[in-house]
Amino acid sequence: MLYKSTFHIRKMDCPSEESMIRMQLDQVKGIRSLDFDLSNRMLDVYHEGGVDLIEQKIGSLNLASELVSTAKADPEMIGSQRDQRRVLWIVLWINFGFFLLEMATGWIAGSMGLVADSLDMLADAFVYGISLYAVGKAVETKKRIATTAGYFQLILAMLGFIEVIRRFFFLDMIPQFGTMIMISFLALLGNGLCLYLLNRSSGKEEAHMKASMIFTSNDILINIGVILSGVLVFLTHSKLPDLMIGAVVFVLVVIGALRILKLGK
Repeated sequence: MLYKSTFHIRKMDCPSEESMIRMQLDQVKGIRSLDFDLSNRMLDVYHEGGVDLIEQKIGSLNLASELVSTAKADPEMIGSQRDQRRVLWIVLWINFGFFLLEMATGWIAGSMGLVADSLDMLADAFVYGISLYAVGKAVETKKRIATTAGYFQLILAMLGFIEVIRRFFFLDMIPQFGTMIMISFLALLGNGLCLYLLNRSSGKEEAHMKASMIFTSNDILINIGVILSGVLVFLTHSKLPDLMIGAVVFVLVVIGALRILKLGK
């Protein structure tokens, strides 16, 4: 018999908490699907058997969780999960591909904006990857992956801040505004494709997919910011617009890294 148990989790408001819950519930047999609603801090668990162990595992995370209801469920309600996973994998690889492209061209063009945007793309890829990767593997393995990813991203962001400071005080190089604009425009198209795929997915009304669309929309805004900074570099013949957008995005990357590190605790 398939059941649907709904939980209200007051301290669940970002993908980090979602991934923590997923890893915790990996230890529970009989769970068929998890449906997260981050905006309303709700979680629907589709499972076979009792709900007591599920409630205990979620409660151990100290996220102020509360079991709202448990009822019989229709198996067809979880039929869209495979489509959602397929779309999220595509979005993950698009993000990781543009991380590599922007990182390489950012250093070649001398643009901190492109380098910072590449790390933001990497942050998104980690968020998707930690949730999707290694299904069925040991929880401790997933925690080690999360910890390694978080520290790696944090180190890269710190090196980026150091480079911003070095370029501000000691380097007069003006970034190649043409490369900035062209690569950011390609990244904008890539994120636009991600948003299109997410919007067409069968589970687009579910909150975890909406959250993915929010992240992708934020990426689009960052792409536009880098494009505008490239235009300002051209108009002012100054490195400052590029350094400013780079510093802003590095702050966002640090915030994302700290959230990822919570997964390893």
